[in-house]
Amino acid sequence: MKILLDEMYAGLKEYFETLGWEVITAQDAGLQGARDKDIVEHAKNNNLLLVTQDQKPADLAELTGVKYVLISNAMIAKIADEKIREKYPSTKKTTK
Repeated sequence: MKILLDEMYAGLKEYFETLGWEVITAQDAGLQGARDKDIVEHAKNNNLLLVTQDQKPADLAELTGVKYVLISNAMIAKIADEKIREKYPSTKKTTK
């Protein structure tokens, strides 16, 4: 399966390639600044799995049967929190 990275994840292309994935970015596909619908249609027409952080293209992909992975900011924050606690176990969170 080939991956289509939405614009915000273009910088991850080499990482995914290193992990063995065949990757194209929205920019590579000429979709920079394109409407979400156009990006999802491109993924569908080219049998690509879309990786995005935006809910709207994920919703459109769901509605049209396009394979996708939604990586939300909340997911990123949880992973970062876990890694911080793992690396610096004595660090305490501040509460408001």
